[in-house]
Amino acid sequence: MFKTSILFTALLSAVAFASVSAAPVQTEGTGIGKHGEIKLAVTFDNGKIQDIKVLEDHENKVLAAKVFTDLKDAVIANNSVKVDGIADATFSSKGFLNAVSDAAKKAGVKLSDQAKKAKKADAAMPAVQNYDVVVIGAGGAGFAAAVEAKSKGANVVLIEKMPTVGGNSLISGAEMNVPNSWVQNKLNIKDDTPARMAADTLKGGDFKGDPEIVGVMTVNALPTAEWLRDTVGVNFEKDNVFQFGGHSRKRALIPEGHTGTEVITKFSALADKMGIPVITNMKAEELVKDKDGRVVAVKAVSADKEYTFNAKGGVVLATGGFGANAQMVKKTTDAPGTTGEALYMAEKAGGQLVNMGYIQTYPICDPISGVIELIADARFDGAILVNQEGKRFVEELERRDVISNAILKQPGAYCYVLWNDNIGKISNTVKIHDTEYQAFTKQGIMHTSDTLKGAADFFHIPYANLKATVDRVNQMAKDGGKDLDFHNRGGLKDLSTGKYYIIKAVPSIHHTMGGVRINPKAEALDKNGKPVPGLYAAGEVTGCTHGTNRLGGNAYTDIMVFGRIAGEQAAQAAKATK
Repeated sequence: MFKTSILFTALLSAVAFASVSAAPVQTEGTGIGKHGEIKLAVTFDNGKIQDIKVLEDHENKVLAAKVFTDLKDAVIANNSVKVDGIADATFSSKGFLNAVSDAAKKAGVKLSDQAKKAKKADAAMPAVQNYDVVVIGAGGAGFAAAVEAKSKGANVVLIEKMPTVGGNSLISGAEMNVPNSWVQNKLNIKDDTPARMAADTLKGGDFKGDPEIVGVMTVNALPTAEWLRDTVGVNFEKDNVFQFGGHSRKRALIPEGHTGTEVITKFSALADKMGIPVITNMKAEELVKDKDGRVVAVKAVSADKEYTFNAKGGVVLATGGFGANAQMVKKTTDAPGTTGEALYMAEKAGGQLVNMGYIQTYPICDPISGVIELIADARFDGAILVNQEGKRFVEELERRDVISNAILKQPGAYCYVLWNDNIGKISNTVKIHDTEYQAFTKQGIMHTSDTLKGAADFFHIPYANLKATVDRVNQMAKDGGKDLDFHNRGGLKDLSTGKYYIIKAVPSIHHTMGGVRINPKAEALDKNGKPVPGLYAAGEVTGCTHGTNRLGGNAYTDIMVFGRIAGEQAAQAAKATK
C-alpha cells in the first residue's frame, strides 16, 4: 500500500509538472534587409528555437534564397544568431538575424552567444572532370557564354566561387542599351543606330575604349537583346526606355522589376533545362596550360578540396571586376565576389591587362552601406540634385563620373535627391522600388514631407535657399522644361506641390573599367596583341570597351554580347580539337 501511494504521488507530480511546463511560444520579429522590412514568426520551446517562418520580405529572391534556407537552418541548429551570414546577401542576412533577435527579445528568450561557423557541404563529385568549355563566373556574361556554348553542341560547366549565382548582373538595374530596338520603334524613336551608340560610348569613355570592340558591341546589341527576349525568356518593359547620362538618345531596355533578377532567374532556369551544371562555392585558382601554351584546364577549390576542370575547347573568364577588393576600395556597390583574382590568373597565363587605372563611381548611393539607391533613379524622371546649401550644382543626367566628382566637391561630399508626387506618379522607377522607401526611411537617410519646408528642416538645409532653387526649377518647367542653368537633357519637371521625397546620397565604387585585353572574338590577348590559345573573356573582367568611364546601360550590352561570342568561340575550338 505504501509503495503504491508513492508511485501514485509520483505520477501526480509528473502530470502537474507537465501541466505547468512552458508550452511552445511563437513571437514575431522584424529587421531591415536590403530592400525593406523582414518579418518572421519564430517558435521557441524551452528557450530553444524550433521553427522560423518568413511572414514578409522584399529581398532579392535569388540572393536571399539561402538566407531563408541555409542561414535559417544554421540559426535553428545553433540556437544563436552568432552564425555566418550568406556572403553575397550581407544586408538580407543582417535583417534576418535582427528579426530573429527581435523575436527572441519579445519572447524573453536568451539565445546562445556561441559563435559557430556554418559547415560547408562538400559535394560528392570527382576531383578531375572533363568538359569542352569551362566558364568561370555565374553572372550575366558567364550564363550567356555557357548557354551559347551549350547551344553549339559543347559540353559545358559553369563554376562560381560565391554561394549564389548572379554577381553584379543580379543586383544591378540590368538596363541594356540597344539601338533601333522594338521598344524605341514603338515610342517613335526612329533615328538611333549602332554608329550613334558607338559614338556616345567612345566619347563617354574619353576615347580610351577600343573602337573595334565598341563597334562589335553596338552592332550586336539588337540581335542579342532579341535572343534574351526570345530564347532566354527575359521580359522587358514594352513601352519604356531609359536615357542614361552621356547618351544622345533614350535606348536602354528595362527588364521587368528594374533589376537583374528577371534576367538571372531566366538564365538559371534555362541552364537547368539545358543540363548545364552550375557549381557554386567553387573558387577558381589557376589556369593550366599544356606544353604548347594552350589553356586547357582550371584548378579550383571547394570546402578545402581541390578540383581540376579540363577544358578541351577553352576557358571563359566571366568573373566581373575588382570593385569589391578591400585593398582598393572602402565602399562599393559591387557584389562581394568581384575581387579580381581572375585578372592575376589571366596575366599569369600570358594575358595583358589594360586600363587598370580607371575606376567608376555610381553617384547616388546609400551613405551607410554604399549600395545604389535605386529609388533615387527618379532623377531620370525629373528629380533634382541639391547640396547641403539647397542649391543645384550639376546636370542630373550627366555622366556618372562627372556627377560623382561634382558631389565630392560639395560641402560634406554628399548631396540630396529631391522629387515630389507629380514625378513619383509618372516614374516607374519609384513605383518598382517602393520597398526601398521603408528601409531608407528607417535608416534616417530618407524623409517624406507634405511641405518643402519639412523636407528642408529634416536635413537642416536652409529653407530659403531650397525654396529659391525649386521656384526657379518650377519656372523653367512652366516655360517648356528647358534648363537654362545646367542644361538637363531630359527637361525639368514641376515641383510646386507636395508630397516631397528627399534622400541623402554619396558616390560609391561601381565599375572597374580595366581588365583583360580581348579582340572581337573575345579571345584574351597577350602583350604583343596575339591570342592566348584557349582563353576567352567577357564582361567587366575585360578592359577594352568603356575607356575611362562606362555609360549607364552599356554593361549589360557588353556582358551579353561578348558572353555569347566567347561561348561560341570556345565551342568551335572544342569541335576543332575532336
